[in-house]
Amino acid sequence: MQLGTASGLSAGWERLERPPEAPGLGPRAAMLRQALHAGLSAGFRALGRLVAGQPVLLASAPALLAVLLGASFSRYRVEEDVRGLLAPKHSLAKMEGNLVGSLFPINHSKHALYSDLQTPGRYGRVIVVARRGSLLEPPNLDAVLKLHRLIYQMQVTMPASGPNSFNYSFSHLCLPDDKNACMVDDVIRAMEEIRSARAANRSAPALRYPITRLADGRRAYIGHQLGGVQMAAPEGAVRSARALQLTYYLQARGGLMEGVAGQWEAAFCGELRRFAALHPQLGLYPATSSSLRSDFQLSSVLARRPLLASLALCGTLAVLCCSMRDCVRSKPWLGMLALLTVALAGLTAAGILNLSGCTYNSTYLGIPFVMLGHGLFGSFEMLSSWRRTREDQHVKERVASVFEDVMPRFSGSTALHLLTLGLAASPLTNMEAVRLFCRTAALAVAVSYAYMLSFYSSCLVLTGYLETGYRHGCFCRRVPKQDRLDSKPAWYRCLMYTRYQDEAQTGGGTPHGHGLGLGLGLGHAPHPADAAHARACVRPRAADGHLASAPARPHDSDARPQDSHLLLGCVRRCYGDWITNTYVKPFVVLLYLVYVSFALMGFLQVSQGSDPSALVAMDTATVSYARAQQRYFSSYSPVIGFYIYESAPYWNATVQRDLLEYAKGFQRISWLEAYLAYLAERNQSGGGSRHNFTHALRHGFLRQPQFAHFADDIIFAERGAGEEPDVAASRIFLVAKTTENKRQEMSVLLDTLRRLSLTSRVRFLIFNPSFVYLDRYAAAVSSPLRHSLLAVLFLLGLSSLAVVEPLVSVWLGLTLLSVQFGVLGFMTLWGVELDCVSVLCLILALGHAADCSGPLLCGFAAGRGDSRTRWVRVALERHGVPSLQAFLCYGAALAPVGSVRSNLTGTLFRCLALTAGCSALHALAFLPALLTFLPPSKSRARRSPAGDAPRQEVECVEMNDGARVVDQITTV
Repeated sequence: MQLGTASGLSAGWERLERPPEAPGLGPRAAMLRQALHAGLSAGFRALGRLVAGQPVLLASAPALLAVLLGASFSRYRVEEDVRGLLAPKHSLAKMEGNLVGSLFPINHSKHALYSDLQTPGRYGRVIVVARRGSLLEPPNLDAVLKLHRLIYQMQVTMPASGPNSFNYSFSHLCLPDDKNACMVDDVIRAMEEIRSARAANRSAPALRYPITRLADGRRAYIGHQLGGVQMAAPEGAVRSARALQLTYYLQARGGLMEGVAGQWEAAFCGELRRFAALHPQLGLYPATSSSLRSDFQLSSVLARRPLLASLALCGTLAVLCCSMRDCVRSKPWLGMLALLTVALAGLTAAGILNLSGCTYNSTYLGIPFVMLGHGLFGSFEMLSSWRRTREDQHVKERVASVFEDVMPRFSGSTALHLLTLGLAASPLTNMEAVRLFCRTAALAVAVSYAYMLSFYSSCLVLTGYLETGYRHGCFCRRVPKQDRLDSKPAWYRCLMYTRYQDEAQTGGGTPHGHGLGLGLGLGHAPHPADAAHARACVRPRAADGHLASAPARPHDSDARPQDSHLLLGCVRRCYGDWITNTYVKPFVVLLYLVYVSFALMGFLQVSQGSDPSALVAMDTATVSYARAQQRYFSSYSPVIGFYIYESAPYWNATVQRDLLEYAKGFQRISWLEAYLAYLAERNQSGGGSRHNFTHALRHGFLRQPQFAHFADDIIFAERGAGEEPDVAASRIFLVAKTTENKRQEMSVLLDTLRRLSLTSRVRFLIFNPSFVYLDRYAAAVSSPLRHSLLAVLFLLGLSSLAVVEPLVSVWLGLTLLSVQFGVLGFMTLWGVELDCVSVLCLILALGHAADCSGPLLCGFAAGRGDSRTRWVRVALERHGVPSLQAFLCYGAALAPVGSVRSNLTGTLFRCLALTAGCSALHALAFLPALLTFLPPSKSRARRSPAGDAPRQEVECVEMNDGARVVDQITTV
């Protein structure tokens, strides 16, 4: 057989053998899969040659692009609207809030502001706790009123210097009432009344809870202003109170006042710190409108040093995993270059985001680990495939073989990453934090994939030339010949130890794991360069007479034992035999059943994590304030606004009875209930005509001082001249008694009242700002996960019909579902709730599991002949070892993140650690054991499509004398 060129030789020998037909699939489907697979392999092989031909250009261009885009950090901006990130973007609660804001603006409520009833703009809030005794005791009560005066008199200067500077106090910024005085909490008025009575030696007025009556006769709700209350039976007066909550609302209209309000909030926190130092008997827990935003972004600041430590640990382990005893074959720099590739890709993606005007938030801390996990799997697979290529080949052919072997799988896992992240980043996702994260992560994965094809592959080419040039893998110094090396010291001989030269001279290179590539002696042979060698290879002849490439044989991986490093030697000699042992497999199956049982236990206990304070840094004002509020103010729900937004016949006795029935069981501040009681005291009927009802309401009830504040709760619509106006809209305030599980009870209450509003005669809605986090939160937070799972199943189904073996897709789909189920169940048992951050990790778990399990399944399914157990061991050697290396480096990078004092990074650490652990269990334990006795089968005899005619084998003897290649083919 006359061979003309190297390319012709390669093309002639690299035809794929027709695989046996899968059950239920005809020959056309098998041929389609074969053709597509051959096309992909040929395309990636050509791409490998292209990369190997221009290594310097393809290595320098990504680095230069990353540096140029990194200069865009001057446009770096941080996300300001944290509430918009963490709440469902589109919900009924937000529409209800807009309607409520248009009917009853907060600045129009001149008499009372109920805590958290409507979302305020700027505010300062503090919880005061008595460490001993009660806050109502004279010393503590005096200290609280002193604190109130200090805050009231506190001033900030804006601008800080200059002739136009002005001192702003709380009276300049506060929300005024109808008397143009600053609104203060009702509990302050009650405490001032108590102190005045004590100073005058009078008995203090009884303080009721949660609704008390002030000196002017007005009923005020103080359930959210007084906490840790103990009642004095039987009269029901407050005997002691451990905590007090004060709120100071600010006006922030325009840029100047917004800046002044921000400075006032900072001065507010500083004043509280100084006051706490002077009064150790009181504990102060402040919160402002900007506390959630600053504490949410603080996680990024706290994670800087741990991320650097992660990079250092991961780099160290990556260098060790790429190192070998043989100094020429060792590739320690490729471990560092893999991390550099990920870093350059991250810098490029960040630059693109900065130039496009995107903002940063702390959930992006998980993106480096997405890129790191995906990049490490790809880089270690490429290095493992490189070590299986023929060492007497030209570097271009070795790189082409690596691309043909690794890139179809790596591209498939990248496509799975992009599909899951892209679908979660679509407008179908209702969580803004999830959508932004997935959009950014998809961009980062795409850039990382491009850099792996260009930058890292070029680095692999350059290190290949170092290996061909017989140079040290770490110091790049040419290794001396053996006669010169014998005269060197022992440490130098140990450092320069290699058997590369001897094996090159004897032709001991190992064929590629998939039988691809021949020794072509193109001028880059190992030192010495003119060594002639001969090699024999056995190849089958297809039914059509063409020579086909030999299928991968299990014994190929044993042909070069000196190339084994520590992990490969352990897997080859110990772990592979142990995990496939007949007596070990039942215990592995039992372990999987235990895994599923605990995962199911956690799955049945999944709870929603809709509280934003659970995603901020620890030891911050937000967390301290939330804990104090949960401890002392959890007896009652937030104030719920009951809004009747359409004109209703309030004078009708049936309507009155319905409204009173709806409010029954709640603590309530109701203008209708007070009005009916007012009419009953005067022996007047609450029914009758609309005119009498409205006239008595406007000219009698609302003009009484103790009822005048109800004017903010009623909107009148003018009618014709001489007619009494209609009550166009009104509101009632309701408070529910709650237990420890406050958020779940509020969710149930919200659903119950909404169902009631659909059947009621009166059109009403209920609202509280916390409802935007509760309203359909479970559906909003789980929908991107469902979409990603559907995308994965669709991609696997498509690939099973087109490219990959059908059983590989089935096994991979089951593996992804099993990993996903395990991560979800175990994270619940670990104390992680289902919130936007944990859902992000569950989406990432799909791609991570595909990265580590896909190559193992493909390697096992591609094998023909021998036993399943033998092919499981070979798949573990070829693909399990790169996965184990990636897991070690990934775990080392993840470990420092667990030390960050942040709830957000704590959730990330737990979920990502569970993802890596569950993926490792499946790739290294469950799948190797299960594949030994479950399909696909390896024992079925192979038959040609033409019938049962036996195959012929030919022996190919290739002789390379440096200048020409001669092939002698003899039929065996």
